[in-house]
Amino acid sequence: MGMQWDAFLKSVQERGDYATPHEAERAARTVLALLGAHVVGADRAELAARLPETFALILLNPLQAAEPLDTARFVRATAAWIEGSTEETAKWDVSAVLSVVADCAGDDLLRRLLLQLPPGYDLLFGRPQRQD
Repeated sequence: MGMQWDAFLKSVQERGDYATPHEAERAARTVLALLGAHVVGADRAELAARLPETFALILLNPLQAAEPLDTARFVRATAAWIEGSTEETAKWDVSAVLSVVADCAGDDLLRRLLLQLPPGYDLLFGRPQRQD
């Protein structure tokens, strides 16, 4: 059973310092749609199972990415989708949402998800990985 909608949004709202739950929800929808285009298979399904249902569906029916976006382009894509957003605010949006996603995922699943993503996403999730 995934995290409840209210708890998830509340966490995003706190971390992103959003004035309203609506702003937090908009950030979460955008970032999860982009993330869903980057992760596939069992790991994506497992992550979806740990998210509130509405967000799980967004993750599972993603915008199709032609190619994996590096972290800078992921942030720019987020900025493009959120009205009035800049790259600076979008970076904030991405980090707020992905750090809550990381909490939902747990370390083991997150490690597997990071293997599917271009380098640097560990920082966006707020979970810097040691580079051995």
